[in-house]
Amino acid sequence: MKHALAYALSSAALLAAAPAMAEVRAVLVGVSDYLVLDADLKGPANDVRLMAETLAARGVAADHMMILTSDRDGLPAGAATGDPTRAGILAAMQATAAAAQPGDTVLFYFSGHGAQAPDASGDEGGGYDEILLPADAAGWKGAVGGVENALIDDELQEWAQGMLGRGVQLVGLIDACHSATGFRAVGGQGVARVLAPETLGIPEDAASAPATAPLELTGDYVFLYSSQSDERSFEYPLPGTDEWHGEFTLRMAQVLAAAPQASWAQVLAAAADAMVQGPARQVPEGEGPLLTAQVFGTGAAEARFAVKDGKVQAGLLQGLAEGAELALYAAGAGGEPLATVTAGKAGLRDTALPGDLPAGAVWAEVIAAPPAAPLSLAAPVRAAPDDGQDYATWEAALPAPGTGAPDLVPILVDGTVALARGDGVLDPEGPGSTPRVTRLADETAAQALDRALELAAHALRLRETLAGATGRSLTGKAPVTLGIERRPAPVTDDACGPPGPAAPADPAQGVAPCDQLWLTVTNTSGKMQDISVLYMAADFEVQPIWPQRNTVNRLAPGESARIGLQIEATATAGLEEIWVLAVPMDEGSGRRVDLTRLASPGMTRDFASASDPMALWLEGRMTDPEETAMRGFSTKPAALTMIRQLVRLKPGSP
Repeated sequence: MKHALAYALSSAALLAAAPAMAEVRAVLVGVSDYLVLDADLKGPANDVRLMAETLAARGVAADHMMILTSDRDGLPAGAATGDPTRAGILAAMQATAAAAQPGDTVLFYFSGHGAQAPDASGDEGGGYDEILLPADAAGWKGAVGGVENALIDDELQEWAQGMLGRGVQLVGLIDACHSATGFRAVGGQGVARVLAPETLGIPEDAASAPATAPLELTGDYVFLYSSQSDERSFEYPLPGTDEWHGEFTLRMAQVLAAAPQASWAQVLAAAADAMVQGPARQVPEGEGPLLTAQVFGTGAAEARFAVKDGKVQAGLLQGLAEGAELALYAAGAGGEPLATVTAGKAGLRDTALPGDLPAGAVWAEVIAAPPAAPLSLAAPVRAAPDDGQDYATWEAALPAPGTGAPDLVPILVDGTVALARGDGVLDPEGPGSTPRVTRLADETAAQALDRALELAAHALRLRETLAGATGRSLTGKAPVTLGIERRPAPVTDDACGPPGPAAPADPAQGVAPCDQLWLTVTNTSGKMQDISVLYMAADFEVQPIWPQRNTVNRLAPGESARIGLQIEATATAGLEEIWVLAVPMDEGSGRRVDLTRLASPGMTRDFASASDPMALWLEGRMTDPEETAMRGFSTKPAALTMIRQLVRLKPGSP
């Protein structure tokens, strides 16, 4: 894969005021057990239980919830329950709509399988309907020209518009997906929540209806989806347990539980940031006028968890894991820490603490996530067993598979090894977007693999370490903001021509070879902030962007820095990332923090050259935390802010 980044170029939105809380009503659907289709899932029953618990914590009354699931254990007392069949779902939707009054909010949540089917009404412009599959969904039924008992997006839109037209607000949360094309899953963990057309018996020649004008919703609504339209959504088991959850639902519930006052856009962004540390590459998305509106109800305003009987009253479902660094306090807010400890074994809702705790230690606050585990590989799999290639040399060079959830799945393809993420999806962003191991001159297969795996291990551990050090609260204002402009440039003979005019852009929606991206980082806090910018390429190389040599990277309050980078002319498809890191100035020493040294795997092994406590602490979390403690920095020395911006490379895009 070509590196997307060629070189570095020299050089707060207001939330809508929350209305007084009106009634919030919810229809929660979790389909784990399919009655006709051979497509059972393990997570939806757990998902719907977790969502009900989360909504109750935000003030939604149990008697305002209609929960449709085959497993009703642990649901809030007083909630209406039923089976997640087509008839049951439609009845719950109609009953909820009838009870909702102008100003109320209705939330519709679905966890289960999705699919696509020929458009029956023509509103998809000759494309396909997106469908959700209830428990009694069956295959294609030619007599009706559709998938039997499916919920079609047209039906959901008609139901939604009926409420929106009366002044009811609508929130839709969908943990399912509709795309089963464009990529192959050939190994790895997790189960995708999508059924292919052939599984449903949809004929290849089934035609959609002639195109008509699409139905466009009007009113106050927001929809959050677990993945992009061309991606798949996955469910996974929680570490060390047999409890499965949809990755999107788990992360969204954790954010909603911890965010007393946040917009839906902030919830979506925080959930996406948490998901990127997982095995799947799905990227959630949202739409609707209420994206910038405040979420109904309140979550837990405190950033601390209660401690009782030697255990933190939070566990895997709240995002706490064994090895996390915790500070113990006597109060739920404020005060000095009584001690710093490392979390022991984590259950679903509690976590053990080691040894005897200090007197009065009844609250715990997460300082940092557990140190990243060593890189783990799945057993290698062949993309096409009959491709005629001899992979014996590569197979012999691959290290032994790990025992836990894999970070990477080695896929034998095109005569080499592709390093897919833990979901085992090959080329999710287009042909060649999964990085291939290539031999340099006079390099053996083993040497090439060692080099590629060292880069991957460093990049994944660094990203997890940085994300885990940024804290869990959405209550504070970010100290820096990021604006991005794109300047497209033509590609001629694998070289870049003069760039065009700049325009605001979201690189996650797609950039092309030779595009210039200009970042404007602004210090919106009241303190000096030291800024570092790194770039993680699809082939796992982490590249330093800013500051460049002899460049001052300290921004005063209100000051901005303009930072540029350009995509290579020969870049291939892939999903890459920009990391903007901000650390407040140490008022004691005034020492400047430059985290670009973290880009190199070799630098994180060179403790002697670390020039500031933050770099030393981060490097210790990636290598040997005990060595860091010996140097006097056993706890995080300062706050760290990380803005993570996705860059989706789309060669050929305008």
